[in-house]
Amino acid sequence: MKNNRLYKLSFTFSILIGLLGFSHLSQALMLEGTDEEKGLAIAKASKAKGEGWGDSTGKMKMILRNAQGETTTRELRILSLEMKDDGDRSLSIFDTPADIRNTKMLTYAHNNAADEQWLYLPALKRVKRISSNSKSGPFMGSEFAYEDLTSFEIEKFKYKYLGDDNSAKSHNLDCYKIQAIPNDEYSGYSKQIIWMDKAELRPIHIEYYDKKGELLKTQDFDQYKLYLNKFWRAMVSVMTNVQTKKSTVLEWSDLEFNKGLSEADFHQNVLKRVM
Repeated sequence: MKNNRLYKLSFTFSILIGLLGFSHLSQALMLEGTDEEKGLAIAKASKAKGEGWGDSTGKMKMILRNAQGETTTRELRILSLEMKDDGDRSLSIFDTPADIRNTKMLTYAHNNAADEQWLYLPALKRVKRISSNSKSGPFMGSEFAYEDLTSFEIEKFKYKYLGDDNSAKSHNLDCYKIQAIPNDEYSGYSKQIIWMDKAELRPIHIEYYDKKGELLKTQDFDQYKLYLNKFWRAMVSVMTNVQTKKSTVLEWSDLEFNKGLSEADFHQNVLKRVM
């Protein structure tokens, strides 16, 4: 992947779920202290640069690819709301294929408490709450786990700076390389290794390790696009399961901000409503 592709067009982790925003205003970080303090400083700076986006709507194409290379495509809409002093809220609504149309997932991310997620299954006409010990399970058959689809919150991890890197994994960009260990005992990961570009503090590549410490998945962010002259969004994200050889591609389109969304648009009663 060529270096200039990363700057043509945009979680977050997030990653989404995700959904991560990064400011256009670059700044040099003065890293001091222990590697743990440096890692935390990088994470805090990245988070701070993404604040203030308010709310957004967009369309997403989800392409599931099995080990034989066969693909299945799903289309959905995403609504997101930034919350003051807490994690963000998001609502995902599937439009195609017909057998899962109107399936919805509502996510409340939290800073200092377990995230809350609900899944509405129209075929059963019921809402299912995703329990904490199920958050590592696959979301709608994709390579994204439920826990991958919440906003990035500083308090969820312990950090460590691992050095600088401009290798192929960083897509030949100058990157900080940090380790993030989940604080949540129900996380499906033992750690994440994140490559974050120094210029804009955006995630470029992430490695996810399972509970045995083995590499489970990798995620690559591509085609970053700048919105409101301030916030970066990765328009393409690829999650690859290196153990099963399956992958999921997320492609964004029609992303818009300041749509006037409020907390009422993310109440649980919207799950059963046709939208």
